[in-house]
Amino acid sequence: MRLPRRPGVAVGTLLVLLIGLAFLTQVVPYRQILDSRQQVASARAELESLEAENARLTSDVAALQTDAEIEKLAREKLGYVHPGETAYVVLDPPGTDSTDSAEPIEAPPVEARTWVERIWDFLSGADVGATDEPAE
Repeated sequence: MRLPRRPGVAVGTLLVLLIGLAFLTQVVPYRQILDSRQQVASARAELESLEAENARLTSDVAALQTDAEIEKLAREKLGYVHPGETAYVVLDPPGTDSTDSAEPIEAPPVEARTWVERIWDFLSGADVGATDEPAE
């Protein structure tokens, strides 16, 4: 077997291949760590909103235990009145729509990114949760 004339080139090529292989084997776990961090952050935000809603509902339940709140809701929602009171119902004129017909706000279009920027976003994790497609 004959040795290569330039052992430096073979060693350099092998070194570049090993560094590239080491880099590629670290990208996937890094992406998984970034995905896990994002999942934890979204779970914490959802937990906070659920705790706030739970506190609001608990206060609503406590308020419904009082006679004053039950009377208030019966008057507002069901139109109940005490004996001797007169109830009035105000109707909208015919031909008017009582629902709001506001136009939905469209999201601004996502700018087109070059392939280099998309690769960098993939490697840095900036593309996690972002879409590359423009909004319609």
